[in-house]
Amino acid sequence: MSYLPPISIDSLIEQAEEQHLYFKLIEQTNKDFALANENIDIPLDIFPFELKLLVQEKILKLINYKFAEYLNLLYIIDVSEEQIKKLDGSDVFKLSEDVTFLILKREWQKVWFRNKY
Repeated sequence: MSYLPPISIDSLIEQAEEQHLYFKLIEQTNKDFALANENIDIPLDIFPFELKLLVQEKILKLINYKFAEYLNLLYIIDVSEEQIKKLDGSDVFKLSEDVTFLILKREWQKVWFRNKY
């Protein structure tokens, strides 16, 4: 099975659950946020929609109040700068939603490749 980039957070979580890697996704996300000194402490038993909301809430706070830390987090997670630049920043809530997807997509990519190879 080759890596299929998810088209939405829902499809991403569906892939993670189907491949029994949802917990690894949470662990990887917690690890990278901690590396950026922005602990998020996502519980392993969190429901998928809560995972999305928890990450999005954290991103929204970082964008609004700690922009340098937000940029550092994106760098540590290794979110594509090109993809970030394509996003519309006029609506901060929508931006936080889009960035959450890019973050979780990158975390999922790491987990998927580590599991396969």
